[in-house]
Amino acid sequence: MTPEKQILINSFPRVTGCDFHPGWVDEIKVNKSAVDRRISSLAGRRSVKKKWQAAWLLKAISCIDLTTLSGDDTPERVKRLCAKARNPVRPDILEALGFAHQNLTTGAICVYHEMVATAVRALKGSGIPVAAVSTGFPAGLAPLETRLAEIRASVAAGAEEIDIVISRRYVLTADWQALYDEVKSFREACGEAHMKAILATGQLGSLTKVAKASMVCMMAGADFIKTSTGMEGVNATLPVSLVMIRMIREFYQKTGQKVGYKPAGGIGTAKLALQYLVLIKEELGDEWLNPHLFRFGASSLLGDIERQLEHFVTGRYSAANRHPMG
Repeated sequence: MTPEKQILINSFPRVTGCDFHPGWVDEIKVNKSAVDRRISSLAGRRSVKKKWQAAWLLKAISCIDLTTLSGDDTPERVKRLCAKARNPVRPDILEALGFAHQNLTTGAICVYHEMVATAVRALKGSGIPVAAVSTGFPAGLAPLETRLAEIRASVAAGAEEIDIVISRRYVLTADWQALYDEVKSFREACGEAHMKAILATGQLGSLTKVAKASMVCMMAGADFIKTSTGMEGVNATLPVSLVMIRMIREFYQKTGQKVGYKPAGGIGTAKLALQYLVLIKEELGDEWLNPHLFRFGASSLLGDIERQLEHFVTGRYSAANRHPMG
C-alpha cells in the first residue's frame, strides 16, 4: 500500500454521532413487500460481464475484512491469513489483468483480541488495519465493564477497528435509549479506533426493528453498521442490507455524516458479492464503493473471487485449492 493510501485511511473522518432523537426512531416503518420487490429486481436489471466484472471483483477484494474467528485459531494461521491479505491474488493473474503494480490488498484482517498483536506484527508496513471483534462477541452478554475493558485492551494492542456487538434485548424490548447509551459508551472506549456496530439482524425479529437499531447505533457514533457476527442462524441478506443502507442514506441526509456498511456472514461467492456492490452503487452512489465506507465480512469469498479472475484470464475454472487462504 502506498504512503498516500495509508494517509488517506488514517485521515478519513470519524462519525461523531448526535444526540438521541426518539422521534427519528418512532417514525421509522419498513414495508417488507416493497423491500422484497426491490431486491427481486436487482439481479435481472444489472449484469456485469467480462472486463467490467473483473474490475468490480478487484474492487470487492479491496473491501474484504479477511476474517478468522475460530476456536482453534493459532498464531501461524493468523500470519498466513495476513500474508494473503497483503497478496490476495496470485501475481500471474494480476499481471495478466494489468494490475500487478496497484498494491492491491484486502480492506482489513479481522480476529479475536488474543490474535490482535500477532496480526499487527504480521501486517507491519502494509497499511492494512487490524479489526478486533469485541464486547463479548458473539453473544454480547458479558458485564458492561468487561466489554469496555476488552475494547480498550484491543485498541492498546494495536487494533485500528473494533467490531462491537449490541445487546439484542434492547432492540427486542424497544429500549432505544438503553441501546443508544450502550453503543455510545463503546464508542468512547474505542478512542481513535473506528467502531463497527454489529446488529445480529437475524435475531431482531423484523425489518422495522433492524432499521430502528441501525438509526440508533448511528446516532450513538458508529462508524459502520454491520449485519451479523456470522454465527447466527441467519446472517447477511440482501433485504436486510437494503433496509440498513437506506437508514445510512437517511442519517446522511439528516446529519451530513457518512456511515459505512458491512454485510457479514454467508457471502461466499463472487456472484453474490457483485449484487451487494450493485446495491451500494444504486442506493448510496459510487462514493460508498471504497473500503472507508463499505466492507465484506468474509473468510471464503476471496477464494471464489480469485477463481473467477483466473477464469477471466484463462477461460478455465481451477480447483479451489489453487487459491489457498494461507
